[in-house]
Amino acid sequence: MKLIFKSAALLVAALFVFSGANAQSAASYIEKSLKTDSLFTHAIIGIKAVNEKGDVIAEWNSTMPMLTASTMKTLTTGMGLKYLGKDFKYETKVVYNGDLIDGVFHGDIIIVGGGDPTLGSSDTLATPIDQIFSVWAEGLKKDGITKINGDIVVDDRYFEREQMPDTWSYDNFGEDYGAAPSGLTFFENCQRFEITPGRSQGDPVKVRQLYPVVPGLQIDNQMTTGDKETTNDAFYYIQDITRAGRFVGEVGMAKTHYTPIHSCRFPHIACGNEFANYLIANGFTFRGEIVDIFDYDQKNTYAKTSVEAAKTYSPELWRIVLVTNRISNNLYAETILKTIGKEVAGEGSYRAAIKKMMELYKENGISTFGFRQADGSGLSREDHVSPAFFCNYYNMMAKSDVFPQFFNSLPVPGHGGTLKNVLKNEPASLKERIHAKSGSLNGVRCYAGYVQGGKKNGLIRFAILTNNYCVSTSMMQPKIEGFLKALAQEK
Repeated sequence: MKLIFKSAALLVAALFVFSGANAQSAASYIEKSLKTDSLFTHAIIGIKAVNEKGDVIAEWNSTMPMLTASTMKTLTTGMGLKYLGKDFKYETKVVYNGDLIDGVFHGDIIIVGGGDPTLGSSDTLATPIDQIFSVWAEGLKKDGITKINGDIVVDDRYFEREQMPDTWSYDNFGEDYGAAPSGLTFFENCQRFEITPGRSQGDPVKVRQLYPVVPGLQIDNQMTTGDKETTNDAFYYIQDITRAGRFVGEVGMAKTHYTPIHSCRFPHIACGNEFANYLIANGFTFRGEIVDIFDYDQKNTYAKTSVEAAKTYSPELWRIVLVTNRISNNLYAETILKTIGKEVAGEGSYRAAIKKMMELYKENGISTFGFRQADGSGLSREDHVSPAFFCNYYNMMAKSDVFPQFFNSLPVPGHGGTLKNVLKNEPASLKERIHAKSGSLNGVRCYAGYVQGGKKNGLIRFAILTNNYCVSTSMMQPKIEGFLKALAQEK
């Protein structure tokens, strides 16, 4: 009986969505609620929504190129699925180069990265790193290698070494969300630090690396201790030219310590160091160093004489895309973009990837006039996309054989992920019609994706992009969500 009542309730709720009771069309909502509100008329707004047949449901400045924030991830992940394949996996190899003499290996162990963004990640998606290291260690052990008289070399050349897009703001680089791809990623290219304030105001602050450790990382610590009322106001600046980082700012003395996570520009070195620690802890003898591939073998001549000991794989790409879009993981998106460059264009660089993306859009009949893609995640302020482009792109993806994986990766309001609190007071029957990606930067709030309309409209493709507003996002949000609600009520 309870199941019958539950089904009846859902049916009534669904009928209410399309009944027209208290409903306002999306086009009417733009005219009556957005174009009459100074918050929106004093900002830059772009909207377009088209039904399954391509008929326009609503639009406002639909051809204007605008900042996208993380809605850019839908372009990167969709093209990744389409051109790499939903079951594509990244691989990481461990090889050795040398000779085994009287039970001692005289040579080097080489970790060859293949761009796996999940290697060493704490996300539940990833294989725990101890399991990965165990496979690598067992591969060495089966070939008789337990005593190593040599180094661990880390090869990150799967991607060109340009660990940050040129168009990112410098103050993004030290943050965890500013971690950029590497050919040998580790711990999502981040590090956890322990920061301990002094006992008195003005005292120095102690900093130490917790995990993973980068050998030789020089930390310029300029932080001081604030009073008990001081909130943590510390910043980390880093680059990939020298193995160094700088902390600046104040830390309140009320805290005994805290453990922030910041980006790491030398993840390949960190990976080699943590694997060395694992080997030693598991009975191997190793007294060598962690050596950057560019200090070892720039011409890759070791490949002619090396022996493969082990190989491990990432989860399938569709699972990586699911995480990328649900929690808006910048590193995963940037990695997918560069992988398109590597696997489709033959060069693992931003230059090759973005050039190839432009070609692929055009091959699929999508005009790139006024379009600019500078990265894969939307963190750049030089990404410019129009609502019309998004709609054309989503129409192309809806016809793709990887559409089920792409569509299911997009968050649904109330179901966790970045849309968890969107339309929180609306019925589930309305919220579950929306599959979309959000995007946010200072002065930027965007949503783009699909809405399940009624029989007349079918699956609606849409984008609403708001730029250059000078108030808090919380002031803009209610009416942006109002548009989403109106779209979800379209028959």
